[in-house]
Amino acid sequence: MVIIPFLIGAGSGLSLIVAIGAQNAFVLRQGIRREHVLPVVLICGLADAILELLGVAGIGLVVERAPVLLEIVRWGGVAFLLWYAWSAARRALRPAGLVAGQADAASLRQTVTACLAITLLNPHVYLDTMVLMGSLGNAQGDPDRWWFVLGGALASLCWFFLLGYGARALTRFFETPRSWRILDSVVAVTMLVIAARIAFGGIGA
Repeated sequence: MVIIPFLIGAGSGLSLIVAIGAQNAFVLRQGIRREHVLPVVLICGLADAILELLGVAGIGLVVERAPVLLEIVRWGGVAFLLWYAWSAARRALRPAGLVAGQADAASLRQTVTACLAITLLNPHVYLDTMVLMGSLGNAQGDPDRWWFVLGGALASLCWFFLLGYGARALTRFFETPRSWRILDSVVAVTMLVIAARIAFGGIGA
């Protein structure tokens, strides 16, 4: 039955993306600010879907067997996460802070660029989607692996839409600069922890 590989794909995808990370933190922040939410959730969801498709198509095997490429991704990801942590810490320390609905709005181009960077410069995205999801999908065999991809892709899209638009319910909690300082402080510490785990434990840490 096609519903079984579909549900396995959806469950596997959700288990990998429903976690604190740079991408989810970015989507949450955009949702709270109600700023370019649709492009952000579409980029995140479609990127996951495309990478999962490539993984099931066999590209994940190539990535897994290219240690030099993985090392480049690893240290590029560490540098990116440190930059993201520094940016969040700088926002948290700004005297004026940020208030939902009152912060200087970023342009659509700036937001899309930042979203692509957060998505594609994160080393975990390749391990999770292309390698892990690719391996799990191929284990289903033909044609079930394609239903697995569909399940994973729809799960990603649903999650990011829920996170981006559901974050609006938190807007009233972010009406003071102090609330934004707390959020950005948590994001900064989280990104530092993830960067340290990748640097000292590898991408799969």
